[in-house]
Amino acid sequence: MTEDEFHALLQRYLDGRCTPAERARVEHWYNHLEEAEGAALLSQSQEAVEDAIWQRLHQHTKATTASETRILVHPASFWQKPHMKAAAALVLLALSLGLLLLFTKSSQTRQSQPTIAVADGWTRHRNTTRQVQQFRLPDESRITLHPGSSLRYLTAFVGPKRKVYLQGEAFFQVSKNPARPFLVFTRQVVTTVLGTSFRVKAYAESKVASVAVSEGKVAVQARKPATSDTAPLATPSILLLPNQQVVYSAVSRRLKKELVDKPVVLAPQSFEFEERPVTEVLQALEKAYGVDIEYDRATLAGCTVSITFYDEPLFEKLGLLCKSLDAYYSLSDAQIILHSKGCQSPLGG
Repeated sequence: MTEDEFHALLQRYLDGRCTPAERARVEHWYNHLEEAEGAALLSQSQEAVEDAIWQRLHQHTKATTASETRILVHPASFWQKPHMKAAAALVLLALSLGLLLLFTKSSQTRQSQPTIAVADGWTRHRNTTRQVQQFRLPDESRITLHPGSSLRYLTAFVGPKRKVYLQGEAFFQVSKNPARPFLVFTRQVVTTVLGTSFRVKAYAESKVASVAVSEGKVAVQARKPATSDTAPLATPSILLLPNQQVVYSAVSRRLKKELVDKPVVLAPQSFEFEERPVTEVLQALEKAYGVDIEYDRATLAGCTVSITFYDEPLFEKLGLLCKSLDAYYSLSDAQIILHSKGCQSPLGG
């Protein structure tokens, strides 16, 4: 099947004009789509296609469940007996109060609970609210799902790898299990971890995707688009450490490694320096944030500085240090480069 024929078939599915055989073919393809570890739609309407398929499968599952369930209903005449009318009134009052309490509690928690659907062996969590939502996966990994995002996985969650498929943005706190790597698939990238916390941002309408690490380390690969379930060729992976992120551009189809916008302190250090070597200040920043700062040791040899840092972000600390040294810094990938002409004298910065 050519790409044009493939897209035409998907459009017929969306319009409800498929034959039973074509519909079965699309749904079979959908069920095995992610098993290819890299297959992705080239169509701009991927999310609409997936929603249509998911809704059809979900409706089929509910219909099957309903047909297999027997409901016992009391005859109406039973409640018309004189001695049952008072009891019926009490039951109705109790039910009304119970429903009122249930509705009040439900309205308080509805915003924090994701919409969950189970169909054809898959579970999907969707956040249709304006707030982040938190839940746990079967392996006890914790997920924070952002508004407009969805996460799905095989309900059984078994096998040598723990695979989830994300559209949108989520923060993952993965339960450690070296024997079962945890993989997050988006349209653009695949993230592999053993046990760590990180953020993935990959909205369907965006031309960029990013993965940022808070703890541990992850490996990120770009996905190769395909229209079948044929496994793609392997792509080089980029290893990320805390306070690092990788950004994927759909235009260049490349991954770029860099520091996160706001690095956090990983190992607290003392930031009070009184006539201390500049190199000591730089080393303290490197240890605190887990970053790599490059500088000319010969140029800064003998230079001292008196400076105290408080709760300023890393880049603001660097700005204050550079101001005291009449220097400046630049960023190259995930590295900070300090540019300085040295100091006026061995005793001053």
